Amino acid sequence: MFEHNLKTTLRTGVNLIINPVLLIFCSFPVRFFDNMELKKKIDFALRLLQSIPQDGPIELSYSGGKDSDVILELAKMSGIPFEPIYKNTTIDPPGTIQHCKDNGVTIVPPKKTFLQVMAEKGMPSRFRRFCCSELKEYKIHDRAIQGIRRSESTKRAKRYKEPEECRVYSAKEKVRVYFPILEWTDEDVAAFIKDRNIRCAPVYYDADGTFHVERRLGCIGCPLKSDVGLSDFVKYPKLLKAQIRAYQKFLDTHPGRKFYKEIDGSAYNGFYYRLFCKTHDDYINAMNPGMFPEARIETKTFLENYFGIDLTI
Repeated sequence: MFEHNLKTTLRTGVNLIINPVLLIFCSFPVRFFDNMELKKKIDFALRLLQSIPQDGPIELSYSGGKDSDVILELAKMSGIPFEPIYKNTTIDPPGTIQHCKDNGVTIVPPKKTFLQVMAEKGMPSRFRRFCCSELKEYKIHDRAIQGIRRSESTKRAKRYKEPEECRVYSAKEKVRVYFPILEWTDEDVAAFIKDRNIRCAPVYYDADGTFHVERRLGCIGCPLKSDVGLSDFVKYPKLLKAQIRAYQKFLDTHPGRKFYKEIDGSAYNGFYYRLFCKTHDDYINAMNPGMFPEARIETKTFLENYFGIDLTI
């Protein structure tokens, strides 16, 4: 896949990586040799990055998360030319934009904000991930480096088998993508971050500065999260209100949709369904309690009481 580099460790603690085309000195702490397995993964990552053809600009897909910080550091260590790029989703956690700026990352604004996309296309779900394609999954350069890891989920373990692939975004948008930390574990990431003294985004730290590698940075209220975004809306209820307003705009302009009838054209009903009903029957029973009509859930009031905010739109 790519040529094996010859490596000579100098007494000075600098790793000399010799490539038939490229000669690179990179800062490589001697203490990494205490963890031989991690050292092998770092060596592999550097060789993969150095194998990327430099026949055009190389995008480093930067989300602001810990894995992005790791591949950013590895790219610097490799000595290759690259451009770190953050695609602004407009709904990432507070501090993400500043973290990107602190790391010299190019911030690409979206053509439309998340709320504008929602007002046009409705509520995203596990089966309707249009927000990802609109805001994150699109081509910038012909080659890209991404921090995907197989250990993050069973789905990713099945989906990603090789450290590089051709990703097709559309008929006209194809990108050669490289995954230098594909086989890394959370423990590997935490050890590398500690050793390289990398400062991650605020979401990974407690008030006392304790770092949590198991945390993930993602869009606020993402329906792909295990709780479909409920805990995020508890923390950021104003965003819930903004999404309810955007979703109501969609419903008002798409009265013929099947789901419109099921939720009576109400964004409050739609969000109650998504956040608090595990099954369709749960929602039907809440809306139609049979012999006890007084037990019917008034969803706006329920949501306001739960999240502690006036949700009048």
